[in-house]
Amino acid sequence: MTEAFVLDASALLCLLKGEQGADRVIACLPRAWVCAVNLTEVYAKLAYAGGTESRIAQAIGGLYLRVEAFDDAHARSAGMLRPMTKGFGLSLGDHACLALARHRGAIALTTDRGWTELPDTLGITVKLLR
Repeated sequence: MTEAFVLDASALLCLLKGEQGADRVIACLPRAWVCAVNLTEVYAKLAYAGGTESRIAQAIGGLYLRVEAFDDAHARSAGMLRPMTKGFGLSLGDHACLALARHRGAIALTTDRGWTELPDTLGITVKLLR
């Protein structure tokens, strides 16, 4: 079975900024999803850095991402992860990414080293890009 991936906002930003690990993200794109919440984070970070909406949309559009909506079931799943990850400093976006990875049986890709400390009981595989 081919591995599937879910990209955290940090993974997408790594790719878009050409940072170390971007090549690993490129290799995963054909088998990757991103949660709409994480995509929102990417737009926000790039906008704060001075990017215009059209330039950001063009850069992201060129990646042909599979974007997963954040619906009621996804919200429930992400919310239920919160008590199990208390003390790890995870954001709503982090939980959205992890919930999608769990739902898809996919590997969560991130640059956030703290994710490697998450408990195995979550049933989510995390891979660091750098």
